[in-house]
Amino acid sequence: QKALGSEGGLWLALVSPAALDRVESLARSSRWIPPFLSLATAFDNSRKNQTYNTPSLATLYLLDRQLRAVLDRGGLSWTSQRCSDSSGRLYRWAEDSDMLTPFVSNPARRSSTVVTIDFDPLIDADAVSAVLRSNGIVDTESYRKLGRNQLRIATFPNIDPDDVTALTQCIDFVVEKLEDT
Repeated sequence: QKALGSEGGLWLALVSPAALDRVESLARSSRWIPPFLSLATAFDNSRKNQTYNTPSLATLYLLDRQLRAVLDRGGLSWTSQRCSDSSGRLYRWAEDSDMLTPFVSNPARRSSTVVTIDFDPLIDADAVSAVLRSNGIVDTESYRKLGRNQLRIATFPNIDPDDVTALTQCIDFVVEKLEDT
């Protein structure tokens, strides 16, 4: 969904025989696993060239296009480096600010595909996100269930790191203008 630039619901797994044995062992245990999260169900269906849920044709098309694009650019090492570059720009931007902090304080535990930035209480992150959205910069809203004053920003492989830098400049501009009102 994130790195493949498509809808949720379709995933790929490359696993060792030992991992398959562990999945089958867990499936035989008394632990309840919902069928849609069951790796055993997924692997059983895979052996039959089936899926548990039928993916849309658009999802399969986008998967094919994205895999080709990733492979043409250098594969997994390219995606990893690109996501790290983009997320690193956001984390450094937040760390260099007096009004922002990364939600995850430990750098070793931070995501390289989704960056969540906490805002000082003096800045209304929801207002910042609303202004961004009204100007065509979408999907920066926080994790609603956390109830925190934050933005959540995707740094998926298809996102140009220079666009991430431009986004930080847009956010700085919006914050400045909101402070003036």
